[in-house]
Amino acid sequence: MAKVIQFPTPSPEKFGFKPVRKKQGKTPDKHGQLNLFAGAKVINLNQLSAFEEALMLDEQGDDRAAAHYQIAIEGGDSVADAYCNLGILESEHKNHSRAIDCFTKCLKEEPRHFEAHYNLANVYAEIGNLPLAKVHYQISVEMEPNFPNSHFNLGLTLAMSKEIDAAIASLNSYRTLVVPEDRMQAEELIANLSRSFR
Repeated sequence: MAKVIQFPTPSPEKFGFKPVRKKQGKTPDKHGQLNLFAGAKVINLNQLSAFEEALMLDEQGDDRAAAHYQIAIEGGDSVADAYCNLGILESEHKNHSRAIDCFTKCLKEEPRHFEAHYNLANVYAEIGNLPLAKVHYQISVEMEPNFPNSHFNLGLTLAMSKEIDAAIASLNSYRTLVVPEDRMQAEELIANLSRSFR
């Protein structure tokens, strides 16, 4: 008779999506400062770009955000980021096939788009396609090794796939990246996996 293991339900932050919160351009350096020697650009402070307007609506929970992301895409404004955030909106409405389409279009525009890989993995995990979820979580870990949620979600995916040693290793990586009060859920899961499969 097989044992049934109750996995703790992850909090939305741990298994949730990661939206693109700002326009990703090539001018800021890694500290977020503008390069003083790059060509100057006049910015009208009274008018937001299509992507910025969509993002503002999205952050306010306004239903018009999806239409504005589509306007940004059609206008060529932060196309990859707009597809990524549109994919999150589609997933929140349980339109999984549309969400996957948006994330893959984002990756077509920008193959190394971290948020798209991470969010695509979340959709695949949600619909039960664990092999594809695993691949995209692994890519997101490679791209951003210090983003703890990728390690946690990869650990959950590996545990559900019965890859216990790899799951424990991924959960241990998560533990090293978060503050002590955020470690409890991972520690409980590691203990349950160790007891049940060893």
